[in-house]
Amino acid sequence: MMKLYGVIGDPIAQSMSPIMHNEEFKQLKVDAHYQPFHIIHQDLKTAVEGMKAIGIEGFNVTAPHKTTIMPFLDGIDPLAQAIGAVNTVVRESGGFWGYNTDGYGFIEALQTAWKEDLSNERVLIIGAGGAARAIYYSLLARDVVNVDICNRSVANAEKMIAECPYNGVSKALTLDDAEERLANYTLIIQTTSIGMYPDISDSPMSMENLSVDTFVSDIIYNPFETAILKEAKKRGAHTQNGLGMFIHQGALAFEKWTNMKPDVDRMTKIVTKQLGGELC
Repeated sequence: MMKLYGVIGDPIAQSMSPIMHNEEFKQLKVDAHYQPFHIIHQDLKTAVEGMKAIGIEGFNVTAPHKTTIMPFLDGIDPLAQAIGAVNTVVRESGGFWGYNTDGYGFIEALQTAWKEDLSNERVLIIGAGGAARAIYYSLLARDVVNVDICNRSVANAEKMIAECPYNGVSKALTLDDAEERLANYTLIIQTTSIGMYPDISDSPMSMENLSVDTFVSDIIYNPFETAILKEAKKRGAHTQNGLGMFIHQGALAFEKWTNMKPDVDRMTKIVTKQLGGELC
């Protein structure tokens, strides 16, 4: 009997997840289908109950439901609980359990593109929203302890640091302070929506003080190369867009559902083609 998986969000038509997961099901000969579900906030509880009732094995969660879905699940993984957001739901022992693969997906993409051992890196995260929180907590959970956060609202960065249950050495900075100290960091992670299509000329900060060979990552992948990545590359930095994070978080979800490792390279190629881009 075919197993059913999916993704819920509002909106959801733009999601690249169905084409990515359905191709892997096909290639790995898994009798399953991945379906997008447009769920509005008011229907979320009913939708989760309905998905459980019809036997859906697992699903992804995207905006705006990553936080609001948590009370309707039967259990939450400790990392997802700490982050305060769920992006992957797995049927376990007849119930729905929530996980967050965003942060670990980012880390795996970074390790693939750059280096395996990140423990001694000096990291700056730009932004203090949901994506920043997932990445920050996941880095500290993986023993990357020197992670500073800069944000337009320093209070939000301070709050994120204070609430983190993992040990780290972190400072909350203004954007101006972070710009002045860029040379102190070996890894810079841009997590805001600044520079996303259609505002592709916007950048959260100048890269003027960037050190050569710093690695700069932007979680945006539309456009494939944001203004901040273009400037960083001109100054000698290694760069990475957000496509790898999207692919790897999906691959981790796929593995949780099926206990099978998907082909990350194949997933990358199919999503890149769908987005009309080219592999770098």
